[in-house]
Amino acid sequence: MKNKLILLFILFICIIQAAPASNVKHVILIGCDGFGAYAYEKADMPNLKKLAENGVWSTKVRTVLPSSSAVNWASILMGASPTLHGYTEWDSKTPEIPSVITGKYGKFPSIYTLLKEQNPRSKTAAIYSWEGIGYLIEKELVDFVIPTHSNEDLTADTAAYIIKTEKPTFTFIHFDEPDHTGHGTGHDTPAYYDVLKKVDERIGKIVQAVKDAGIEKETVIMVVADHGGIDKGHGGKSLQEVQAPLVICGRGMKKGHELESVIVNYDHAATIARVFGLKRPQAWRGQPIEEAFGK
Repeated sequence: MKNKLILLFILFICIIQAAPASNVKHVILIGCDGFGAYAYEKADMPNLKKLAENGVWSTKVRTVLPSSSAVNWASILMGASPTLHGYTEWDSKTPEIPSVITGKYGKFPSIYTLLKEQNPRSKTAAIYSWEGIGYLIEKELVDFVIPTHSNEDLTADTAAYIIKTEKPTFTFIHFDEPDHTGHGTGHDTPAYYDVLKKVDERIGKIVQAVKDAGIEKETVIMVVADHGGIDKGHGGKSLQEVQAPLVICGRGMKKGHELESVIVNYDHAATIARVFGLKRPQAWRGQPIEEAFGK
């Protein structure tokens, strides 16, 4: 009898962990390249902070190392560390270390693979400013793959159009700012904060598109970053480089709650899988941010 109760308890926990967030049909992941957590409080970003006010946030998310672009965007989308997915450099186009597993599309399975295999009717999109993103996603199975060649306004406008007309199940939007300005002028400079205002305006366009599409009450919006920066670079181990902000807002999320959980960039994909009730591969190391869920 005792063993049966233990088995029932384990089954109950597994069901809870796999259960989708109530009535969530859409997740929009907005990535801001080079947005350091140190800048969150100082930045004039009313749209982003309104999302935080109505959702959850953290300024202590840790990157994987090195604190650079491709390695972290891979981890964000693939739910695992670079020693597992194999992308280890800022501009990785193929894994420098063989991936521990590969899916039918020849890559370490990302959230796109999970959605396609477990929810074949799902519709997905990837709109990205930095061309390096194209090497990290399974283009064959993504319905809308749109590189915008560092045209940030085009990225925002295209994403807004896709959201309003197609209402994808999962949309990943990548902005190349403020990283471009960080490299050119410097991180934590007046120019850096000026461009963050523009980033926030583009986030506002995405939020408005969700409202215009009539899907606000069934959508979760996540805003994440791959790394911060120091002077005109990144990739090192200072907190200014390895801490990134996170904001999650939408159906099934707590409101006005600052997260205390330890969070790593590879937890974002696991959290999206949790929202959709998807089973995570054994090779993933990311854990859902359970603290974010609730009333």
